[in-house]
Amino acid sequence: MGFSEERDMTHVPTIPEYYKGKSIFITGGSGFIGKIVIEKLLYSCTDLDRIYLLMRPKKSVSPDKRLAQLYSTPCFDRLRKEKPGVFQSKVLVVPGDVMEDGLGLSDEDRKLLAERVNIVFHIAASVRFDDPLKYAVRLNLNGTKEVVELARSMHNLSSFVHVSTSYSNTNREVIEEVMYPPHADWRDTLEICEKLDEHTLRVMTPKYLGELPNTYTFSKQLAEHAVYEQRGQLPAVIVRPSIVIASADEPISGWIENFNGPVGIFVACGKGIMRTLYTKPDIVSDYIPVDICAKNIIVAAWARGTKPLESSDDVEIYNCCSGELNQINIQDLIEMAKEVGASVPLNDALWTIGGSITTSEKLYYIRVLVQHLLPAIFVDIVLRIFGKKPMLFKIQRRIYIANLALRYYITKQWTFENKNFLALRSKLLEQDKKQFYYLLEGRDKKDYFLKCCIGGRRYLMKERDEDIPKAKLRFQRMMVLDKTVQVIFYGLLLWWSIKIFNYYFGIYCNFFVA
Repeated sequence: MGFSEERDMTHVPTIPEYYKGKSIFITGGSGFIGKIVIEKLLYSCTDLDRIYLLMRPKKSVSPDKRLAQLYSTPCFDRLRKEKPGVFQSKVLVVPGDVMEDGLGLSDEDRKLLAERVNIVFHIAASVRFDDPLKYAVRLNLNGTKEVVELARSMHNLSSFVHVSTSYSNTNREVIEEVMYPPHADWRDTLEICEKLDEHTLRVMTPKYLGELPNTYTFSKQLAEHAVYEQRGQLPAVIVRPSIVIASADEPISGWIENFNGPVGIFVACGKGIMRTLYTKPDIVSDYIPVDICAKNIIVAAWARGTKPLESSDDVEIYNCCSGELNQINIQDLIEMAKEVGASVPLNDALWTIGGSITTSEKLYYIRVLVQHLLPAIFVDIVLRIFGKKPMLFKIQRRIYIANLALRYYITKQWTFENKNFLALRSKLLEQDKKQFYYLLEGRDKKDYFLKCCIGGRRYLMKERDEDIPKAKLRFQRMMVLDKTVQVIFYGLLLWWSIKIFNYYFGIYCNFFVA
């Protein structure tokens, strides 16, 4: 039995009531999703008892300092302003490491967590596509196994939320909210990665992955099975976010701290360094704002925790994604990037906002050479002449490698079903809807991506809003320069073509006259 069946919610506590007095253990709390989950819990469920954050110990940085650095990020501005002191009094660091056996916990801390924790959010993961198999399996799979073992020792556990990915079964075109058969036995995989050396693993990785594109997808899929095996024994649910991007509403609109998804495209186009992309214009990529993802995670824990665990209970799965609610294809995304990028241009752009799509792999490589690499070499030569450090060729190399890693995801189309995800929000009590209802449909795409662009400018590029007028002036000058260069280039091309034509036409005429 899952949670999609009809339930009598009359006597179920509200979400703040459910979390009141409870202690929560979070892995990956310093990550993008983790920060927003912490902020939302402290802001909307302030009466919770404690949040224990698993953090890797660093010799040069004390746990208190790491916690202060976490709290200093802009996503906690609302909490600092409206509920000062809550973070300091509720959030505690537990030294440990997801990569280590037993999570690197001391016996004392392990006992503390077993006695005190009521809810677990396992969010920690490596999201890099090119990690070696041993590393990805150690972090994503073995880390999950260790968290599950810790959860099994907890005396008063009411809910365990494992955060996976919508892309854990990319060998299928339609991905439902069900557990699909694994591509390998997760225990055998752990043993193989433990015993074999790096070179042997590297050679066998492509064959071992089978239909799956990379070690990230492979290890995340197997991690789901390590959790799913606990059905009826642990009060577990699995949340599968799609591509997590900037916040829509909370705690501030447009907050972002990575270049994933459309924000990376906006920034690269805005700086004038990305001119071409190999993909299909009608591909619909699935994006989910980070605050909606955080709400889904928190609500999923409430739904599981308010129902007594039975041995027949299944592990409910939520595809935390837009699905058919608010779609945008890549062609429209590129055009929108140009439009909103022009309204809030980036400082010190190297050229005008650009970007075009091609479905031809050969044409893509030609464009990369002509539009990316050759201009990068020219700019770096100029920088060397003026005694400055060359940097554009290195940036273009990173963009190229990133595009190679993303190619699988931007040339294939998937359909994500999210019936459970939508059914969950419909179960919210009236008192909870204002704080926890997640709305995707009907949102203004242009307005949202404008906020994303402003957020990328503000939080990623560290550029001040007051510099926007100056950036607009530079953008206008770049536009004039770009048009001038185009006129000169195509004028010279036309002149050269006419000259060549006249030359061969003259030879042709002389031949027949003779």
